[in-house]
Amino acid sequence: MNTVEKFSFAGEKVLVRVDFNVPLDAEYNITDDSRMRAALPTIKKILGDGGSVILMSHLGRPKEGPTEKYSLKHLVSHLSELVGVGVRFASDCIGEEAAHLSSSLQAGEVMLLENLRFYKEEEMGDRDFAAKLASMGTFYVNDAFGTAHRAHASTAIIADFFAGRKAFGLLMAKEVANADQVMKAPQRPFTAIVGGAKVSDKILIVENLLSTADHIIIGGGMAYTFFKAQGGEIGNSLCEMERLETCVDIMKKAEAKGVKIHLPVDSTIADKFAADATTSNCESFDIPAGWMGLDIGQKARIEFQEVILSAQTILWNGPMGVFEMKPFQAGTLAIAKAVADATDKGAFSLVGGGDSVAAVNQFGFADRVSYVSTGGGALLEYFEGKVLPGIAAVQHS
Repeated sequence: MNTVEKFSFAGEKVLVRVDFNVPLDAEYNITDDSRMRAALPTIKKILGDGGSVILMSHLGRPKEGPTEKYSLKHLVSHLSELVGVGVRFASDCIGEEAAHLSSSLQAGEVMLLENLRFYKEEEMGDRDFAAKLASMGTFYVNDAFGTAHRAHASTAIIADFFAGRKAFGLLMAKEVANADQVMKAPQRPFTAIVGGAKVSDKILIVENLLSTADHIIIGGGMAYTFFKAQGGEIGNSLCEMERLETCVDIMKKAEAKGVKIHLPVDSTIADKFAADATTSNCESFDIPAGWMGLDIGQKARIEFQEVILSAQTILWNGPMGVFEMKPFQAGTLAIAKAVADATDKGAFSLVGGGDSVAAVNQFGFADRVSYVSTGGGALLEYFEGKVLPGIAAVQHS
């Protein structure tokens, strides 16, 4: 990969696509700045060389143009603290103000453009919009792995305007290197833990993992579609009836390839989807009518922990249950602890996907796993074997 380490940025005005899609509370305070911190090495490398930085990002999914809750102005104060210099802010990402601020930017200075998605042209991959962004800089850097799977104006199209003058940021390079360590050269045994609500969301990653993993642990709501496909009684548990054949097919392929699929033998069940529900523990294959599985059970936790602790490479994407509710977080907590313990013993562990990342952060294990990815959908698509437009655009000369 052509990264910023291979260039000197003295005198350059560098347009850097970052992923500052951070969570804000009702008063617009940042509740998790990890994505901002992750971009700092790239920003500081450029500034250290004597370049200036123009940061581009989206925030949320604004539907009708400029919206107060999605304005990047809420990030300026904290960003200035993180970078160590006062960050200028352009209240529009294109137009006269942005052009004026960028043209007057001096070496060592940083400016942040307003939310790119205030323009529909960003998500449409509009070439004219990309050209307006490109006109403000002399060099382009993509450091936004979290949006690398989108062929948007600022992630893919803009790169066309910087032949020979584009590179990946240090975060992007780190994300790809860690993903490749799991998918292309895993130490064995390689255990993948896949959770979440729906089989349909994870079908491609599971099918791709059948070619590389030794063990695949399946938890979360998606497990019950697998049980139903095998003739189990799952009560009111989540189930995608149209995916039953898919589940049977996956089990057959896994057996043919010698990949062991682990489903939770028992579940924590509830009489309703609520934190104050009545709960019980029962076999996942035989959940009573009117009850639903909302977490993996005690036996499943022990079995899954044993598989994880024997692994040398671990990928974790998706929780084991509705961990946002206290009665149903024991399974996800047990997995987080097992991944951390295995890492302590020398395994390489990669945690990716919003809910899994939230879990390791919430339970205090983030610093005990090998790598926590900033990319949710992008990481999934990379593991599905897809070419990511944001990566392809920079690699293309």
